[in-house]
Amino acid sequence: MPTPVVAGNWKMNTTLAEATALAAGVREGMKALRGVEVILCPPFISLAAVRDAVRGSSIKVGAQNMHFEKSGAFTGEVSAAMLQGLCDYVILGHSERRQLFGEDDGLINRKVKAAFAHGLRPILCVGETLEQRESGRAAQVVGQQVKAGLAGVHDITGLVVAYEPVWAIGTGRAATPEIAAEVMGGTIAEALRELFGAAAGQVPLLYGGSVNPGNVAGYAGQASIHGALVGGASLQAAQFVEIARATAAAKALS
Repeated sequence: MPTPVVAGNWKMNTTLAEATALAAGVREGMKALRGVEVILCPPFISLAAVRDAVRGSSIKVGAQNMHFEKSGAFTGEVSAAMLQGLCDYVILGHSERRQLFGEDDGLINRKVKAAFAHGLRPILCVGETLEQRESGRAAQVVGQQVKAGLAGVHDITGLVVAYEPVWAIGTGRAATPEIAAEVMGGTIAEALRELFGAAAGQVPLLYGGSVNPGNVAGYAGQASIHGALVGGASLQAAQFVEIARATAAAKALS
């Protein structure tokens, strides 16, 4: 089984001072916790501060996005080369990037390849909309996102895949553990095996979408779910640490 992972996506929240304090709070709460890899993904402006705040601990840092080019006339963008030394992970293909900024599978694939080329570990996000699920196309959509996002990739060492049904993100309407496990242990795992064979078994699969301390154990208790990508609850150190604690406990029993 892959190492359990809990990642906090802070999105466009926290000032520099708030990010530093939040990272310090998570570090303090994580002191005695083992059995789970914890990743903090602050806004770009706070990457260096959060990196410094967790230095010397087991906590890893991730970016929320990146451009696929190394450099150039791309005002407002940040490249993989710029992220080297600042973070270990980078979230790519989040539904908000797909829905609000028009990112498609081809663009996300270029970002994934650039991340690997620069030693960053992609957290590839996939997930269907409510309309796609209700029309019976969830498996088709999610499977295509996995295969297209990883097209042309040969070495997936360090890859993480997060399943975030769009209809459950920030709505308070989480997918049931059984629904998530069906997609993750079925559609996503099968797509990864088709592409990469036995190596697919080492890829942590995270559930994301209204995860909180009260429901995370239900997800982590599923054999095909190895952790969580946490949104709103990651902005409170105590809640986030409790999610990590509950995940580690559930996976230790599974």
